[in-house]
Amino acid sequence: MYAIVEIAGQQYKVAKDQQIYVHHLGAEEGKSLTFDKVLLVDDNGKISVGAPAVSGASVTAKVVTPLVKGDKVLIFKKKRRKGYQKLNGHRQQFTQVQIEGISLK
Repeated sequence: MYAIVEIAGQQYKVAKDQQIYVHHLGAEEGKSLTFDKVLLVDDNGKISVGAPAVSGASVTAKVVTPLVKGDKVLIFKKKRRKGYQKLNGHRQQFTQVQIEGISLK
């Protein structure tokens, strides 16, 4: 059984006991979260597609690590023959969650 769920503006394919990294949610460690915007549910070959979300479906997850930093992303800007160079970078913040279950009513 798997589901496609929208979390923080992005879509993820999730299954039970799977750990995923989502954009920083600001939740404490060990807190249980419920995501109601489930776009698709596959229950052993029986597919339910929502328009836009499946009614009565939800995904429960538990926060494993509240703040994980991703790899550094470098942004380099240059204008040729002008002497302009600029280097900037950042590290995206993520939250690690473990999917505890997918419920379909």
